[in-house]
Amino acid sequence: MINMARKMFFSSESVTEGHPDKVCDQISDAILDAALTDDPNARVACEVMVSTGLVFVAGEITTTSYIDIPQVVRNTIQEIGYTDHRLGFDSDSCAVLTSIDEQSPDIAQGVAQGYEKRMGEADDGLSGGAGDQGIMFGFANKDTPELMPLPISLAHKLAKQLAVARKTGQAKTFLPDGKSQVTIEYEDDRPVHIDTVVISTQHRESSSLEEVEQEVLEYVLKPVLPAGLYDEKTRILINPTGRFVIGGPEGDTGVTGRKIVVDTYGGFGKHGGGALSGKDPTKVDRSATYAARYVAKNIVAAGLADSCEVQLAYAIGVAKPVSIFVDTFGTNKIAEQDLEKIVRENFDLRPQAIIKDFDLLKPIYKQTAAYGHLGRTDIELPWEKTDKADQLKIAAQKL
Repeated sequence: MINMARKMFFSSESVTEGHPDKVCDQISDAILDAALTDDPNARVACEVMVSTGLVFVAGEITTTSYIDIPQVVRNTIQEIGYTDHRLGFDSDSCAVLTSIDEQSPDIAQGVAQGYEKRMGEADDGLSGGAGDQGIMFGFANKDTPELMPLPISLAHKLAKQLAVARKTGQAKTFLPDGKSQVTIEYEDDRPVHIDTVVISTQHRESSSLEEVEQEVLEYVLKPVLPAGLYDEKTRILINPTGRFVIGGPEGDTGVTGRKIVVDTYGGFGKHGGGALSGKDPTKVDRSATYAARYVAKNIVAAGLADSCEVQLAYAIGVAKPVSIFVDTFGTNKIAEQDLEKIVRENFDLRPQAIIKDFDLLKPIYKQTAAYGHLGRTDIELPWEKTDKADQLKIAAQKL
């Protein structure tokens, strides 16, 4: 039998902070941060929609602090770079509409006092229930030092570099909206070559395609793409339609939570379907997604698998996960059922325990709303630590 290396191509995309959906994510998380600044126990579920000249903020917020929502909205839009009315959307002239209610008391009751406590189980102060039902996934592999899939890692770095080049003034043609996409060639699950890179950046009316291409090559691709995987065989597509002047909320309506696959693993790892931005950490869509990443990353860092995906499932008002599933895609060094046992014994995955362990009642969320919630190397995030790797190694040895 001929033993041939398996070859595959996998693509992931990212978007810049000026993409209309990401504008909404950042506004949602800026409002969450504003609430948590003065009230760590604030409950927030905030969605935003943007269109030409318009921002609509809706959701449920329960807090003892005052939030100047229109000002938070305008500050965020200004920081992103929409400051010129000629773009059809800018921080000074856009209309800001709000429709905010308080969190349902039925949900609040289940979060404050979880099912286990109501059933008479011993209470250690961390028995508050999950703020919703749902399934969350965490993933890690050995593609990169940060243990993230290479396609999404590079796509995020390219998208962020578009913004850096624009904001520092290096690139004279770029405007805030943009996208990146990276296709990686794999052999036997190992990345060996960057096959294709697609960059679409909004640009000034006066800029030619040639000028945009030159600035993308010089200020975006060169600083980001690793020389060992990027060569003359890599296909580069820059603004493949030939023109991208109308962009941002003028070019497309944006909505919070519409880029959830961009937020996590770019499709390389699964996504349970729940959005992250605009939700306080009692919502397991957010906190348990971070916890699942933490578990998967520590398993890989401990050398117990080369690739690991963790699924957590919760019921509303119940503290403990109703299920924990570990899949290592055949790369496990010990049985997967033993890995699940180790996870149960070494990680407290109740929402209140996650909040406590990661110190999640702080205004840290706006910085995650663009360029990924996971695998970040430019900011410090508690769920990216591998501080349990040694503990997991010891646990595996004792089996």
